[in-house]
Amino acid sequence: MRPQSWQVRLIQLLAVAGLFVAYYLLLYHNGTLVAVCGGSGWDDCGQVSGPDAPYSSIGPVPVALIGLLGYAFIFTLTWLDGWWSTLAGYLPELLVGTTGLAFLFSLGLTGLELFVIHAICRYCVVSAVLATIMFGLAISYLVSVQRET
Repeated sequence: MRPQSWQVRLIQLLAVAGLFVAYYLLLYHNGTLVAVCGGSGWDDCGQVSGPDAPYSSIGPVPVALIGLLGYAFIFTLTWLDGWWSTLAGYLPELLVGTTGLAFLFSLGLTGLELFVIHAICRYCVVSAVLATIMFGLAISYLVSVQRET
């Protein structure tokens, strides 16, 4: 294990947290759970990610499912690093790419919340913060690997 791989382990841990958040949002979107958010003002999960929210799906696919699959993919990349030696040579770039996509996706969704929906979902904000931190860690990991070579 490389000395700088603490970033990979932290990304893995944050991906697990993201899985829980995305799973909760998917259950909420499907109407299985009731949201803890308030239903008025800026803090309104129902307007953002509820079952009837207009921007909570891309076509028939719930945004929360996309997040769940994205976090699962990032976790799988970090987990496979220890099992599949071929991946180790490409892991820094793969993590920057996947977490970068997650960051851009979250940025777009946050823009929709602020400027179109005029409401935020605190769980969506947590997910966006997780994606941002993972992206920063992935960049840090890439830079540290490139310094070694």
